[in-house]
Amino acid sequence: MWKEPWGFGNRFFEQMDREFSEAEEMLNRVFRTVGESGATAPETLPYYYGYQITIGPEGKPHIREFGNVRPSTKGLVEQNTIRQPLVDTSINEKENVMIITAEMPGITKEDAKVTIGEGLVTIHAEKGNKKYHTELPVNKELDADSTKASYINGILELRIQLKKSIKSKSKEIKID
Repeated sequence: MWKEPWGFGNRFFEQMDREFSEAEEMLNRVFRTVGESGATAPETLPYYYGYQITIGPEGKPHIREFGNVRPSTKGLVEQNTIRQPLVDTSINEKENVMIITAEMPGITKEDAKVTIGEGLVTIHAEKGNKKYHTELPVNKELDADSTKASYINGILELRIQLKKSIKSKSKEIKID
């Protein structure tokens, strides 16, 4: 008998299928609401919404939404003028570096501002009607002073050195 290599069985694919079906229904509600409203298009078009699905180290899927609208059960939620950029994060174990990539077309590197705080990386950019903002929670200690940032063709890449954890030596304590 063939055994599925990831150990998820069919339930993983069934869960993904349910997630995609729910997302499709949600997007249909959004477009139906926009079409039925008959309202004139606001200046901040286009509507921008998406989601990214990744598999975490524990083997469970993680879904992250981005864009300038948020769907709800009633249809379209009010459009926000600030977009959440599509962001991807990864850890390069060999170089001990966290790499954060954010898609923010229509701005220049001078328009972008990155802040690294304790447990949080904030990315903000504005140029004309292009506004981006996201806050990324980070569960690793980052060395903000070693960060290298580049912005090329609408893609911001941050390379942040991870702080090395201090390995403590075990010492047996004699009990008197």
